[in-house]
Amino acid sequence: MKQLKFLYTRSVIYVVALAVAVISMVSLRKCQHSHAGSDTGSAETDTLDVAIEYSPLSFYTYADTLGGFNYDLLNYIAGRHGLTLRFHPVVSLSQSLENLDKGSYDILVADIPLTYQYREKLNFLEPVMTDRQVLVQLRDSVTKKPPVKRQLDLAGDTVWVIAGSSVADRISNLSQEIGDTIYVRPDSVNGAEQLFILTAMGQIKHAVINERVARQLIKDYPQADISVYISFSQFQSWIAGGRHPWVADSLNSWIKQAKNDKAYKTLTKRYLK
Repeated sequence: MKQLKFLYTRSVIYVVALAVAVISMVSLRKCQHSHAGSDTGSAETDTLDVAIEYSPLSFYTYADTLGGFNYDLLNYIAGRHGLTLRFHPVVSLSQSLENLDKGSYDILVADIPLTYQYREKLNFLEPVMTDRQVLVQLRDSVTKKPPVKRQLDLAGDTVWVIAGSSVADRISNLSQEIGDTIYVRPDSVNGAEQLFILTAMGQIKHAVINERVARQLIKDYPQADISVYISFSQFQSWIAGGRHPWVADSLNSWIKQAKNDKAYKTLTKRYLK
């Protein structure tokens, strides 16, 4: 229990420190970016409020450095099109989706699988990469092998997922495929990184998160196992809100352009290989 309290305390301190760093960074960027070079053709705004998930792949801080695939790609696009980005680091996906719907943000950037069911509900943008979901579990302390070796072994078991994510739909479909119930525990507080750590520490039994995030984290938690795939590869996309109608069309075009640039290939090599 003391270990778990330490984890939560460390996470809170870390996120607060990150938020302060981002505020300072945004203030600097406002002074540096030109406001005359926007390709939107709109005088409404050239500042976008971006809710960005705090995770090893999307957005992270190391010492005094900020980085991440989504973070760097956003900054590259902003630099090309004269935009200022105001970042809002988030952990809870369900709360972020609510705030996006309320108009608090222009876009939500997170590790979100693009599925048919969610495309009907949300305004997904041009995909930025592909990923798949994996099961996070502890290896047996003696055999060093995972207790769940295939999807069928999850019958009657419980997995934790991020609340608001389409992963819950995938688990529901998997239950039908194996002909047995898999119980889902949506977590509205923790993100993928926290669910991984809680599993690796033995606080929860199973979690399902994106593989690219899991592969970053398992380097520090070798007692965890991520060998069981829960889904096939899926497109990962950002989500646009409805506050500024031009945002979705413009970003779709800019993302397509960016994926043909050398800078995009450099980012994928740095973060995704």
